Amino acid sequence: MDSLIKKGYIGNPAQLVTLRRVEVREGRAKGTEIIEVHTSGGLQLDILPDAGLDIGQVRYRGINVSWMSKNGYDSPSIISSHEMEFINSFPGGLLYTCGLRNAGPANRDKGEWHPLHGRYHGLQAEHVCANIEENEIIVKGIIRETALFGHVLQLKRVIRIPCDGARINIHDELTNLTPRDEEIMMIYHCNFGYPLLSEKAKLILPMERETIPRTEFAKTGLGRVCEFDAPIDGEEERVFFHKMWKNFCATLQNPDLGIQMNLSWSGDTLPILAQWRCMASGDYVLGLEPTNCYIMGRHNERENGTLPVLKAFGTVSNTVNIEFTDM
Repeated sequence: MDSLIKKGYIGNPAQLVTLRRVEVREGRAKGTEIIEVHTSGGLQLDILPDAGLDIGQVRYRGINVSWMSKNGYDSPSIISSHEMEFINSFPGGLLYTCGLRNAGPANRDKGEWHPLHGRYHGLQAEHVCANIEENEIIVKGIIRETALFGHVLQLKRVIRIPCDGARINIHDELTNLTPRDEEIMMIYHCNFGYPLLSEKAKLILPMERETIPRTEFAKTGLGRVCEFDAPIDGEEERVFFHKMWKNFCATLQNPDLGIQMNLSWSGDTLPILAQWRCMASGDYVLGLEPTNCYIMGRHNERENGTLPVLKAFGTVSNTVNIEFTDM
């Protein structure tokens, strides 16, 4: 941006880039703050401080690429109350972070109740700042999940977006601020929808992987993991777990639109890619979800010996990159 100003092409960065904080004034999302980002590379997205700096609706070159559920955005008072059932409040969006202490079904573990997919999305970010620095949009914030006499988990999130590009880099540092070990579960629930997702789309995954279906019905789709159907009334969802050893990446292409999405992540901390393939009419979505667990819920992961542990005063760093390009 600075170089374009110095060369005289523009006098105001807002000519090419939008970065502003707005508030929804009506409907069930009334009171929700949104950080709107538009880049000169054709990327438009909503960043949600009231929902842990997750990412809502996203468009690339004017084409919708994210999935929004029937629920849509909710107000901060509903999100943070934890009283709404997940099925009635899950908004979808490009990124819905699950955790920090449960991922998967609601369950009781060691006498403590854990809601479906945890409490993260209901936590409001603190110390939020959004700036344009040189040729990059940077949004930062801190999210804390705590309990009296219990856990203190602090997540520092930094989102970086090039002003002239269509790439989103999410970098999280999660720290256990107590003198005892704490089990953590995290899913970066990335959701893609129509028209990027359609029967014309194709998913490309690394060849070196092991694919595990979650249910017997999912097993029937093993031969078509990377293919999609037109919407089907009442179609049951399928979930697959992809264990990868290198090349932690996935690509979703739509030749009819001439665009593709490239997803990559830190495989050392997020060794599993969960794939949520739902072809149901009205709930038509592909979820690609880098995770550190098998999404069985805290209690079952403990019983299975797959519940990750963050050491006392330890920190773990996760990175997820999402980029949209022309084919």
